Amino acid sequence: MTAVALAPPKSGRAFLAILRRDITVTGRELPVFLAQVILQPLFLLFVFGKVLTVLGYASHGYAQLLFPGIVALTAVLTAIQSTALPLVLEFSFTMEIEDRLLAPLKTPLVAVEKVIFAALRALVAAGVMFPVGVWVLGGIPWRAAGAGQTIGVIILGALVGASMGLVLGTFVPPNRINIMFALILTPLLFTGSSQYPWPSLSRIEWFQVIAACNPLTYVSEGLRGAMVPEVHHIAGWICVLALAGFLLGLLALGMRGFSRRVVS
Repeated sequence: MTAVALAPPKSGRAFLAILRRDITVTGRELPVFLAQVILQPLFLLFVFGKVLTVLGYASHGYAQLLFPGIVALTAVLTAIQSTALPLVLEFSFTMEIEDRLLAPLKTPLVAVEKVIFAALRALVAAGVMFPVGVWVLGGIPWRAAGAGQTIGVIILGALVGASMGLVLGTFVPPNRINIMFALILTPLLFTGSSQYPWPSLSRIEWFQVIAACNPLTYVSEGLRGAMVPEVHHIAGWICVLALAGFLLGLLALGMRGFSRRVVS
């Protein structure tokens, strides 16, 4: 047998094999996955965008303003949950993470695969919200000129959410993850400018400062600027820079937490 045959597969091939396996498993459970990630934003869109509008408690233009925020919320929350919960299970109960660590792959790349896979799940969930929005609202705000910014911001938002999930899944003890989700996801949901434009908070300055610290705000505002630019919003370039900063910081912190959990 030649030395080439005995050589271990390249890291890139192993990385793609693990990613392909995760995608295949998700494909087999696609209806369950979609039900899990779309139910909450679907009802938020229906109640706030449809019911309140029909009852006269919200203006007819509010649904157009709300939709980009719901897409942003779907992308970020799906990415967080798709990273944090599996990591908690794999590190504490199933120990499946050991199989991945035994692959011919450097430890940091195992964490990167988790982030990319979670981001892909988030992109699918966000994409499904577009036909859902047409079905619920009868139409959605869409501009061909803003398509590039829309896609770019969704991708960045998905990666930021996945990196945030990596941090939660590696730093939070398994017996505290449910409490931590309650303490983090609820504030994240309501301070992320998904239901309102961030500039409109100028009359509540303390809350505007809090919202500015939430990465979801920049996903919501970036999509709002791409889809409904007539609404006062944060400039797109600011949203992209802010999301890039959050991504680098959260990913570095998450990688550190992942390495610490692997060693322990």
